[in-house]
Amino acid sequence: MARTEKTGHAIWETVKTIVYALLIAGVFRTLFFQPFWIPSGSMKQTLLIGDFLFVNKMAYGYSYASCPNIKLPGIGIDIDAEDICGFLKGDNSRVWGGEPERGDVVVFRHPVTGSDFIKRLIGLPGDRIQVIDGVLQINGEAVKLEADGVFEELSAPQGPQGHRPRCENGPVGNGGTCEKSRQIETLPNGVRHAILNIGDQSSDHTGVYTVPEGYYFFMGDNRDNSADSRLPQAAGGVGFVPYENIVGRADRIMFSSAGRSMLFFWTWRSDRFFKGIE
Repeated sequence: MARTEKTGHAIWETVKTIVYALLIAGVFRTLFFQPFWIPSGSMKQTLLIGDFLFVNKMAYGYSYASCPNIKLPGIGIDIDAEDICGFLKGDNSRVWGGEPERGDVVVFRHPVTGSDFIKRLIGLPGDRIQVIDGVLQINGEAVKLEADGVFEELSAPQGPQGHRPRCENGPVGNGGTCEKSRQIETLPNGVRHAILNIGDQSSDHTGVYTVPEGYYFFMGDNRDNSADSRLPQAAGGVGFVPYENIVGRADRIMFSSAGRSMLFFWTWRSDRFFKGIE
């Protein structure tokens, strides 16, 4: 009987330890940092498929979007941030709110699907944003662009989903060199970052977007391969993003892998470990 009691006690202690660990992890993820894997190439070359980073939730304060998504398909768990903190949604405000700055790389919830996106903040409330012949215009002024050579990558399936890159030098066979023109873009507040171009397309020629109060306008650095605020939500883009949908700021890449799994150590990109995001 004593042995049974000891076994039951040990099991109960193990359960409590797991529960406490999950609670601590949940609080940490809700209040401070949220892990994020880069699943697509919309932010190349700043962020590559397979980069792993922590999103700084303290940068802009907290809203319903600060609550974590808990998705474990293998055991049927799919809990959305809105399921946990939906009661906070609706007034487009934040607790201890901080204002994001133009040029920040930001994780936010898609206004319709609730999926997490990561893009660069281009337009602030009240701004007029337009793209003319591939050149970003902010409040009627073209941003400064400087040619910066060519971005090269291997033409091959990338990441767990096996996405193939789009190339400016046309369809490239498996194992070939995929090229994109690179420029350095300087925003009005002095933030400089690289952007990539693949070719002339409709998103290089837009009308004027006037950003409403309480909303923000985002674009991907891989300009011709990004579903962002240039596209309305009905067309697969994100449109204007409410202040309350912002999750946090991406400051630093912690780990990076070019393979289908992080366990493939031979695909690790050690030069990107702990790399600051510009």
